[in-house]
Amino acid sequence: MQVIRSLSQMMQLAYPAGKSVGFIPTMGYLHRGHLSLVQASKKECDITVASIFVNPAQFGPKEDLSSYPRDIERDLKELEKLGVDYVFIPSEAMIYPEGFDTWVQVQRLSQILCGNSRPGHFKGVCTIVLKLINIVRPDKMFMGEKDYQQLMILRKMMHDLNLKTKIVACPIVRETDGLAMSSRNSYLSTSDRALALCLFKALKEARQAVSEGKTDAHMLIALAKQTIRIAGANVDYVEILDERDLSEQEIIDEHSRMLIAAYVGKTRLIDNLSLKPEN
Repeated sequence: MQVIRSLSQMMQLAYPAGKSVGFIPTMGYLHRGHLSLVQASKKECDITVASIFVNPAQFGPKEDLSSYPRDIERDLKELEKLGVDYVFIPSEAMIYPEGFDTWVQVQRLSQILCGNSRPGHFKGVCTIVLKLINIVRPDKMFMGEKDYQQLMILRKMMHDLNLKTKIVACPIVRETDGLAMSSRNSYLSTSDRALALCLFKALKEARQAVSEGKTDAHMLIALAKQTIRIAGANVDYVEILDERDLSEQEIIDEHSRMLIAAYVGKTRLIDNLSLKPEN
């Protein structure tokens, strides 16, 4: 495994002719969710590249940039064990040099859900991902479905800007009790960790209600909010949207997905689930 910290070296890296390149962009502090993306890339591509960069442009002024968990040495050991070929670790000055003033934004999709709660967040996400794609030049980029809105925004960006890289969406990886894996789970106290399960509980209850014939989106949203509030978390949003384009839905169909953001203590967590009943 080769660790690259030079922008020019990464951009000039010559991949073997005819070999496919898979890419996993991360902010580090890797968990099994990240590692599942690496494994997917290893299965589908000849060469796997991961990046580690805590992107300041996607954090708001009152958010957790300075306290965001970091452990580069552990991350590198995990990536090496899985056989990653290259790890790109740029500095902030490389990515955002003095005078940097160009930003990428997907308008409609960035204004709803997390975009409403975190203004400017997706502008930072789109800009860093576009830069990394231009630097790494992958055939495929592997992303998890936990950040479902982010996945859809980046797909839209890739389509609108005629980028050749294909996004491969991978399933959410959960703890044995159902909690969606997240680097921010490290912030949770023991009591908050137990409380955080209310998000997945609300999602499962909604899907169960659909399997029993309930189709009113507003009713299902109200029930999910009630589940989260009774548990003691604070709802940011609960929405049911068409998973193909994040348009609003009144009546549940096979494309319905519930998306949740809630504060557990001071930690903001997100989760989502297709409401299509399991076979």
